[in-house]
Amino acid sequence: MGLGQIYNRQYIKGILMLLLHGLGLYYIVLNLKEALWGIITLGEKAQQLELVGKVYKMVPGDHSIFLIVQGLIVLFGLIVFGYVYIANIKDAYKVGKSLEQGIRPHNFIESLKYVSQHRFPQLIISVPLLFVFFFTVLPLVFSVMIAFTNYSSPKYLPPANLIDWIGFDAFKQLFTLNKWANTFYGVLKWNVIWAVLATVSTFFGGFGVALLVQSTRTRLKSVWRTIYILPFAIPSFVSYLIMRNMFNSQFGPINQYLKWIGIQGPSWLSDPTWAKVTVLLVNLWHGYPISMLLIIGILTTISKELYQAAEVDGASAFQKFRMITFPSVMYSLSPILIGMFAGNVNSFSAIFLLTNGNPANSEYQFAGNTDILITWLYNLTMNQGNYNFASVIGIIIFIILATLSIWNVRRTRSFKEEDLN
Repeated sequence: MGLGQIYNRQYIKGILMLLLHGLGLYYIVLNLKEALWGIITLGEKAQQLELVGKVYKMVPGDHSIFLIVQGLIVLFGLIVFGYVYIANIKDAYKVGKSLEQGIRPHNFIESLKYVSQHRFPQLIISVPLLFVFFFTVLPLVFSVMIAFTNYSSPKYLPPANLIDWIGFDAFKQLFTLNKWANTFYGVLKWNVIWAVLATVSTFFGGFGVALLVQSTRTRLKSVWRTIYILPFAIPSFVSYLIMRNMFNSQFGPINQYLKWIGIQGPSWLSDPTWAKVTVLLVNLWHGYPISMLLIIGILTTISKELYQAAEVDGASAFQKFRMITFPSVMYSLSPILIGMFAGNVNSFSAIFLLTNGNPANSEYQFAGNTDILITWLYNLTMNQGNYNFASVIGIIIFIILATLSIWNVRRTRSFKEEDLN
């Protein structure tokens, strides 16, 4: 790397790239063998007590998780080095072709000016992309790899023990063992129901409020908009914790109010059915304001001439809504609606802060009646130490969301007509 630039008489650039080449090779040669050994074997010697003199001391061994992470860092560094090396070859070839045409190559100062003027966006975005590569893509690859190991407590937790590659055994157990399979399918079913109802309720709840606020008969519109946006303005964790106390079946004010009018309030958070109804109601209260704001913004852009022409043709209020208002809103918001659905599939805070997955379900493995996949994943990792099963669930969540999101976005009118705008 850099010899092509030196041959093209770009000496400073070539020397700098040659130094980069030397440093990259030094790092890779020094670490690649150990990185590959660590990823393949996951270590050979566990932590153990050894007699040192007359005293037993704990002697550290190989840490399987550290070996995976360190190995991935080296391999990702190798990928970056390879990308830079290919870019170096393309650069030398391009400058060489220019020399053959009699064009003088840029010197180092001119190259810096060219980059700052013509490649400034690429230069600025390259650093964040590098961070994304190492701090987003690498952890994702690591979590996928964990799914193919036996990394779970209490038997296989480093550094006391080594972990091993087990292939697709965790996937098979999740889908075939009765306890795990019942939990997975039960949680997945509720997760889908939750995501669909939470998305539909917040969207159409916001739609209805937006239509009422923007109605020509409504006065003090700015006041109503301010009032309706308050649930969204309060931090979500504060709202959920407050609602959790309000829906307390014994001491909560909601049941107290119902008792005053002679109604026995239900067990909002301790009954399986009512707990699910409660999280949907609270999510509706907390989520409709953002839909309302987005829809109000679109309603203000719809030409009034369309409604006037519809009135001339004798269209009813419902026909104007069905033929003008609803299609206009869906054209702009359908990609956002898909994003809302994806967000509700992984709506961790709503479930965790309101019910913590409860009430408990004796037929489930480390999950409650209101747990969704993401809260079940959290419980498996933070409370149970079943990291491999949690990684399997994470992979399944990604596959479901990626497939549904890509398929639905590609079917929207806004995506199909993107090239026409």
